[in-house]
Amino acid sequence: MDHFTLTAIFLIVLFFLLGSGIWIGLSLMGVGAIGIMLFDKGFVGANLTDKAWESASSWTLTALPLFIWMGEILYRTRLSEDMFKGLAPWMARLPGGLLHTNVVGCTIFAAVSGSSAATLTTVGKMSIPELRKRGYPEFMTIGTLAGSATLGLMIPPSLTLIVYGVTVNESITQLFMAGILPGIVLASMFSLYIVFWYFLKRDQRPEPEPTMTFSEKVWNSRFLAPVILLVLTVIGSMYSGIATATEAAAFGVIGALVLAAFQRSLTFETFFESLMGATRTSAMIALILMGAAFLSLSMGFTGLPRTIAEWIGSLNLSPTVLILALMVFYVLIGMFLDGISSVVLTMAVILPMITTPAFAELGFDLVWFGIFIVVVVEMAQITPPVGFNLFVLQGMTKHEMGYIARTAVPMFLIMVLMVVILILFPELATWMPENMRARGGG
Repeated sequence: MDHFTLTAIFLIVLFFLLGSGIWIGLSLMGVGAIGIMLFDKGFVGANLTDKAWESASSWTLTALPLFIWMGEILYRTRLSEDMFKGLAPWMARLPGGLLHTNVVGCTIFAAVSGSSAATLTTVGKMSIPELRKRGYPEFMTIGTLAGSATLGLMIPPSLTLIVYGVTVNESITQLFMAGILPGIVLASMFSLYIVFWYFLKRDQRPEPEPTMTFSEKVWNSRFLAPVILLVLTVIGSMYSGIATATEAAAFGVIGALVLAAFQRSLTFETFFESLMGATRTSAMIALILMGAAFLSLSMGFTGLPRTIAEWIGSLNLSPTVLILALMVFYVLIGMFLDGISSVVLTMAVILPMITTPAFAELGFDLVWFGIFIVVVVEMAQITPPVGFNLFVLQGMTKHEMGYIARTAVPMFLIMVLMVVILILFPELATWMPENMRARGGG
């Protein structure tokens, strides 16, 4: 068989296995094994074990299970109840009222979780019953929650950024710092959407909340103080250069255990559940990374990444047009794969395109591209048919998938606008890492 036929067989097997429901990590390993046998005639077992060990033995990757465990611990505390008590007095008088608790609550929990699903579940179980009880429109309640929960992928500690950093060999701390300002800007845009709704749909406004004095608001803020302190400890230790991402994750786990003990929600049962939950998630991601590393080796033998890169290069697209094309590509692929799988599966092809001098001249480096990747993966979280946030919300609200997807459309469009902002102002993602490097951190 010629090279073209072998490549076609390779791609057919890849898409068949990914669409068959087999675990993604195992699917990637299977395709990689077939690629090795077709193109290299080499010993599959030796290649598989070498690449699996190489992908899983990175010291940087140790931050991943620690941050996952921190989020799992906090997920099992009374954090959701306390967050609403602390946020509601400050949000009630804003245009849009308590809908802002969805955005701000997701922003805060994202800074201690790193997972979109955990952020959605934690904030959703706090806000949905309260907003329904107060007469807020269901469309806005669900839509703002679906979009805001995706902040768990951008605001550090982001699991997607950790995986991306390991895949492209970029500093995790630098990537975390790069996600802070875009995350705040995106959260602000979500809040502005709520403000516009408030003034455009006057007939949908609920009854205003009772007025509270400033001292009462401050007193209620005591519920937020511990988690805010935890966020500042984790992010501040990295930004100041005191700790690496892995060390900051260890601080976060200790802080989460202290917070859970302080709330009297730390029992042997919750401790064990959080540990097992973190183990399962970490093992799943590690398996995907192993499979992706093996597949990348196999794809190197096919010459597919080089062929695709050369073909795209022959189109003479400007870097900006290529970025917009990649946005569409990642949204489409994200409809069928989770974010981490999308990143590790495509990097072998995409990396040669984004490390050219033309990209660097526009300020598009690997750190910037990591934030771009996160935004487009966020979009995929709220697009059918496999938008994971939509499934979580369906389980929580019992609404039809089509209705939930429609509520998320405005948030999707806001994320598209965020991509445009990142293209026009790349320093939004690069300023903090560059400032940190200048100060000797990271």
